Amino acid sequence: MALGLESPAPPIKVENWLRGQPLTSFQPGKVYIVEFWATWCAPCVAALSDLVQLQEKYRDSGVEVLGIAARERAQTADEARGKLDAWLTEKLPNLNYRIGFDYTREMDKLWMDSSFSVGIPTSFVVDRDGHIAFIGSPTQLEDVLPKILTGSWRISDEAKAADAERIAKGERTMPIFAKLTPAMEAQDWAKALSVVEEAVAVLPDDVNFRVLRADLLLHKMHDLQAGLPVMRQLVRDAINKKSALWMAGAMRQLFDPANDNSHLPQAERFAMGNELSEHILAVNPPQRGETLKFLSYPAVAQYYYESGNKDRAIELIEVTLKSLDGPAPIPDELKQQVMSVLVQTLANYKGQKDCYGSLCATPQAGVPQSTKAQASPEEKR
Repeated sequence: MALGLESPAPPIKVENWLRGQPLTSFQPGKVYIVEFWATWCAPCVAALSDLVQLQEKYRDSGVEVLGIAARERAQTADEARGKLDAWLTEKLPNLNYRIGFDYTREMDKLWMDSSFSVGIPTSFVVDRDGHIAFIGSPTQLEDVLPKILTGSWRISDEAKAADAERIAKGERTMPIFAKLTPAMEAQDWAKALSVVEEAVAVLPDDVNFRVLRADLLLHKMHDLQAGLPVMRQLVRDAINKKSALWMAGAMRQLFDPANDNSHLPQAERFAMGNELSEHILAVNPPQRGETLKFLSYPAVAQYYYESGNKDRAIELIEVTLKSLDGPAPIPDELKQQVMSVLVQTLANYKGQKDCYGSLCATPQAGVPQSTKAQASPEEKR
């Protein structure tokens, strides 16, 4: 039976507590938030910071937060522990809750796998009687936690419906990932596409599967006959949803500088890029300093660069670089990787050496010219 609403909370199996006093069991009368995270996961890092405020706000109400690092990437437990400790010291010096380290993944198996939870960050709330009151995204805690504290959430139809939907989705997605992961690792694109098509059929509103389907068809298999209708629908749905995440995924399929897009019909590619760019900049304008600009702005900049508006392209890359130094934390490894790519992009766009802080780059050969490609005769028909 799946771990869910009203289930007794699984035990705490933590090898090392990196911050705070060890906790071996849940104490009656207290409410616990158990948060699964990793330093390489950008949404996790933002959630950890938000939990500092949540812990402060609800401490007097008997709430205790536990951060569980069960998926840290490292060759050895000692290496992972060292990375975590250094990261916490630098990024969350004001941490006010416990952080547990579990290299064996015992907590992952007891909590994440048992609840059909696939991705992180994932939050579990253990109620005052030691039973599960909530499993889901930490972004929902601000709304759900007050209801849990008053005792109204667990008995509500809303909670029961949300948990049933979560379990049903997990039961569908876990077998999909079990087949998709080995296919992707083996670069068996036909097999991967078959699995993704199955996923989209049961989860049409999962942006990750929708974007992956377009990527497999357009960039791995170069199947334009099947891929272009999929891409058109992805763009329409992204714009209709007014979702920054969906629009970023769609835009990267068309103008990610890392992709070779020369085989795509250029007139249609630029038309879709123009529409997406306008909506992306409306939802996430340059004057707002969200860290997540790096998800969509480089592709938007590439659209402007290839369209001939080099100054606008440079401006958007510079805005993206500045957004990385904003208040929201971002994993160091990811930040350095993104900065390196952005500085190289600036050098390519400017045609000269460019620096950002101590990071410098010189132009690379083979970068597309800042001139919009003309449609072929076939595309004009």
